[in-house]
Amino acid sequence: MDRSVIIKLILALVVACVASFFSTPMVKSLAYKVGAIDVPKDNRRMHKTPIPRLGGLAIFLAFLLATLLFAEISREVRGILMGAVLIVILGVMDDSMALRALPKFLVQIVAAIVVVAHGCSIQFLSNPNVFSESLYLDLGWLSGPLTVIWIVAITNAVNFIDGLDGLAAGVSAISTATLLVIALMLSEINVAIILAALLGGCLGFLPYNTNPAKIFMGDTGATFLGFILACLSVQGLFKFYAVISFAVPFLILGVPIFDICFAVIRRVIRGQNPMQADRGHVHHRLIDMGFNQKQSVAIIYVLTGLLGLSAVVLTTSGEMRAVMLLGAILLVSVAAFQLIAPHHSSHSAEQNTEDAETKEKNQEE
Repeated sequence: MDRSVIIKLILALVVACVASFFSTPMVKSLAYKVGAIDVPKDNRRMHKTPIPRLGGLAIFLAFLLATLLFAEISREVRGILMGAVLIVILGVMDDSMALRALPKFLVQIVAAIVVVAHGCSIQFLSNPNVFSESLYLDLGWLSGPLTVIWIVAITNAVNFIDGLDGLAAGVSAISTATLLVIALMLSEINVAIILAALLGGCLGFLPYNTNPAKIFMGDTGATFLGFILACLSVQGLFKFYAVISFAVPFLILGVPIFDICFAVIRRVIRGQNPMQADRGHVHHRLIDMGFNQKQSVAIIYVLTGLLGLSAVVLTTSGEMRAVMLLGAILLVSVAAFQLIAPHHSSHSAEQNTEDAETKEKNQEE
């Protein structure tokens, strides 16, 4: 790899990381001024005291600065940045005044259309039919609608998993790092530089967002990260239909994709609005099993990392080795979970019983 490319990658990451780290306290002060505060008013929220949100604005500003400084602003990249601006404006408004779901959904569609109109779209897919002679599928007129669906779905998927301190930012950072590695393998240098800027923005924000969080990224950050990851996966992965399997982006973004699919199906079966919030997400279920916030986040981090590793193996070594690796990972994960979860749940139940007994004894005294 050219030395100048390495320098640009490092500078993009470092500049974004430093900018995000030092701008977050300023964004925190702004959040207090505009009333962008997350008040714990239901059992979905894990925090007990009001915490400012809007932290995603720091990630966005850091990302934008590093991208403008070090990346080539092509027509496609310009469209992605324009769409991201729309998403961030929407997020700031939502964090400040709690918008309704339908207007947010419509703006997300408009932002995705802006991206597609600037030439960033899924035009080909690797053919999942291994018995077919055709190596890829030409989507034709379906290209635009499918790209819009992909972008809007991933935008909301990342937003859905933003329920624990450091979860969405960390999962996005791991997914971004995986995309960065694959982009470099495929010589997509400009996409790699933009991904380095995104990774730096996430890393600079995480010290403020890990448990116990001092600030939340809010919808501003979660929807922005989902939107950018969706767009960059289109720009850097899907078009390599002859080189890379269609499964790679789904592996990299596997956790948020699974969570949003499971949430929508669950809510539809119950006769609820698919966009209505509930307490059935993956992270909520881990908490209900007895894991604390840090442990639940760590479990999801590890799962995201393992899926990312499978995606890298799929890119470099082919489908068979990736399937074998993924199968081995799943078996080990299931076995480990079966060993840990019952013990952890029983320990948690014992602790709750002890706490109740102590409380009852204190009341008697």
